[in-house]
Amino acid sequence: MDSQVGQALNGTGSSILSALQDIFSVTWLNRSKVEKHLQVISVLQWVLSFLVLGVACSVILMYTFCTDCWLIAALYFTWLAFDWNTPKKGGRRSQWVRNWAVWRYFRDYFPIQLVKTHNLLTTRNYIFGYHPHGIMGLGAFCNFSTEATEVSKKFPGIRPYLATLAGNFRMPVLREYLMSGGICPVNRDTIDYLLSKNGSGNAIVIVVGGAAESLSSMPGKNAVTLRNRKGFVKLALRHGADLVPTYSFGENEVYKQVIFEEGSWGRWVQKKFQKYIGFAPCIFHGRGLFSSDTWGLVPYSKPITTVVGEPITVPKLEHPTQKDIDLYHTMYMEALVKLFDNHKTKFGLPETEVLEVN
Repeated sequence: MDSQVGQALNGTGSSILSALQDIFSVTWLNRSKVEKHLQVISVLQWVLSFLVLGVACSVILMYTFCTDCWLIAALYFTWLAFDWNTPKKGGRRSQWVRNWAVWRYFRDYFPIQLVKTHNLLTTRNYIFGYHPHGIMGLGAFCNFSTEATEVSKKFPGIRPYLATLAGNFRMPVLREYLMSGGICPVNRDTIDYLLSKNGSGNAIVIVVGGAAESLSSMPGKNAVTLRNRKGFVKLALRHGADLVPTYSFGENEVYKQVIFEEGSWGRWVQKKFQKYIGFAPCIFHGRGLFSSDTWGLVPYSKPITTVVGEPITVPKLEHPTQKDIDLYHTMYMEALVKLFDNHKTKFGLPETEVLEVN
């Protein structure tokens, strides 16, 4: 009798243990799914903010002028006029925003990582050349406009400023969002201010290839638009700011786009937009919100690894000659190609892969 009871208790204990294991396995599965959904949502919110937040807020504020809440819109536009030049002085960086948990989910979705190869002196200023542009420069944003990859810990005493189109800072609400991450306009006035009147330890991150480079962005292609881009070198010489080549492996893998051939109507439209507005509209797609098998605006979850290279020491020349500019531009191109070649096999590229410099 006692043995039967013992067996029954043992059987009951085993059943309970099995049930608990099933519960924990389901809980873990659910937690994993929840984290993945949070990652997708965190990425999508930034993509939508980048694409439509400025226009949407402009429309809402204009509509508000026609309602009983017109005073809210009037107060904001008054503030906008008062605050108009703040972006040109580096904006209003918020460590609280840069440390939001949403950016860690953003980072883990791809995932994105930042690789440091050399120390940076806090007594110097820097211009980072970021390559390639990709469709949205997601690696540049995550690494330099948030603390998700711990840029401030990897480069202590260095304040990164990601430079983007000045037109974004004319958009209500979007401008505040961008400035909170340390994003600034990519124009001469802003860069001159940050490199001459903001002390040392500043790092201006410029996506050198710009809109032209985004037009050739496609998976499997490693190409940069750089050969005739010399303005950033001239700025570096005028301020004595060291040049830092930076390459982001995987940036071109996260979206697919329709590439229009030279001479086609599509490329003609893109070049007109680029010339008169400053950006080139791309027809691109990623995955869907609920399935990776459908098309949508969510980028594909492909690894992005941003490697920050060795700084090139640049002298301060108030009036650099074309010969000076060409010299340091050539040094920069050689350093970028060397950076690419030294790290390509570590991130899935074959030894025979060549960086195309256009």
